[in-house]
Amino acid sequence: MTNYEPLLDAEDRPVTHTRPPRVASLDVFRGLCVFLMMLVDYGGSVLPIIAHSPWNGAHLADVVMPFFLFIVGVSLALVYKKVPDRFEATWRAVIRALKLFFLGVILQGGYFHGVTSMTYGVDIERIRWLGILQRISIGYIVAALCEIWLSYQTWRVMGFFKTYYPHWCLAISLSAIYAGLLYGLYVPDWQFKVSPAASLLPSNDSSVYMVKCSVRGDLGPACNSAGMIDRYVLGIDHLYAKPVYRNLKECNIFNGQVPESSPSWCHAPFDPEGILSSLTAAVTCIIGLQYGHILAHLQDHKRRLENWSLFSVSLLAIGLFLAFIGIPVNKSLYTISYMLITSASAGITFCILYLLVDVYGFRRVTFVLEWMGIHSLSIFVLVSSNLAVIAVQGFYLHNPKNNIVHWIITCFVDKR
Repeated sequence: MTNYEPLLDAEDRPVTHTRPPRVASLDVFRGLCVFLMMLVDYGGSVLPIIAHSPWNGAHLADVVMPFFLFIVGVSLALVYKKVPDRFEATWRAVIRALKLFFLGVILQGGYFHGVTSMTYGVDIERIRWLGILQRISIGYIVAALCEIWLSYQTWRVMGFFKTYYPHWCLAISLSAIYAGLLYGLYVPDWQFKVSPAASLLPSNDSSVYMVKCSVRGDLGPACNSAGMIDRYVLGIDHLYAKPVYRNLKECNIFNGQVPESSPSWCHAPFDPEGILSSLTAAVTCIIGLQYGHILAHLQDHKRRLENWSLFSVSLLAIGLFLAFIGIPVNKSLYTISYMLITSASAGITFCILYLLVDVYGFRRVTFVLEWMGIHSLSIFVLVSSNLAVIAVQGFYLHNPKNNIVHWIITCFVDKR
C-alpha cells in the first residue's frame, strides 16, 4: 500500500477500517523533491543559476521547500480522511512532529560539520534550532490539527468550500498575522559580535558590528522584522551562520570571506527558516490539504485535474499580482507572493505527475523517483548530514585526498 505520510516514511497513520488505493504520483512527487534537493545542494556550487536566489527572486532551489510542504498537506488529507478518535490522532501528530523537529536539530543544528571536517558535535550555545525538518514539522502539525479539528467531513452535503472554510479562515489569519508583523513592527538599530570560531572572517580585533535600521516595514536583508524576531526569541548565536544573502553584490564575498569593507549586515547570521516565515510556510501545507481533499473526495481523473488546474491558476494569478504591486518574491522571508507562486507551481507539477503516472501509467519512467519518495526520510538524513558524501570520501587511492569528492571540489567548485 502507499505511503501517505508527509515527507517521509509511514509510521503513525491513524487506524481506519479501509485503506485508500495507491496514488503513485504522491511518492513520485516526494521523490522529485528529494532529487531536486540533492541537485541544488551539490550542483548549486557549479551552476549558481539553480542555487538559492541571494534575496528577492526565485531559482530552482527556492521551490524545493514549498514542494515538500505542499506534499505534506496533500498526504495529510488522505491520512486523516477518516478520524475515529480526534484526541488519539492529535497525540500521534504531535509525537511525529516532535520527532521530525528534533531530528532536524541533530541534522542541521551544527552537529555534523561537513565534508572538509571529520569532526562532529556542536556547542549548545551556538546550536541552530530551526531548519528544514523543523519547518516541515511546524507545517505538519498546523495542517494536521487543522484537518483533525476544523473539518466537517460532510463534503457531499455542504460542498467543497463550505466543508473546509475554517481551513481558509486559518490560512488567511496566518497570512494576515505574518503581514502585520512583517510590515508593522519597528526595527531599531542593532549590533552583534562575530566570534572567530563562527565567522567566515579571519580573526581580528574588530568583531562588533552595528547595523543602522530605525525603520518599519523594510524587506531588505538588514532591517526586516523577521530577522529581528529571531534575534530576540532564538538569539543571534542560534541563527544560520552563512545566509545566502552574502552572495549579493553589496557583500563582495570572495573565497568564502566577507571583506571588512562590506556593509555590516553582510557579516550577520540570518535564518531562512525563521519564526515569522514559518507562518506562511504553514499556509503552504494548508493549501496542499485542499489538493488532497480533491484527491480524497473526487474519483474521476478529469474532475480532479480540472479542480487542481483551476486552483493552481488562481493561486498563480494572485501571487503574480501581488508581486506586480510590490510584494517581492522572497524565499528567505517566505513572502505571501512567494508562497502563492510556489504553491501554484507545486500544484501544476503535481497535476503533470498525476497525469503521467496515475492516468497514463508511465510508472516505469518514474520508478526511481517513486522509490526515492518511499524512502525519502532515509535519503534526506544521508544527504543533509553528509554521511553519504563522507562514505564516498572513504575510498581513496594512496592518499586520503585522492578521492572523488575532493576531485570534484577541486575541479569544479574551487575553479568557479
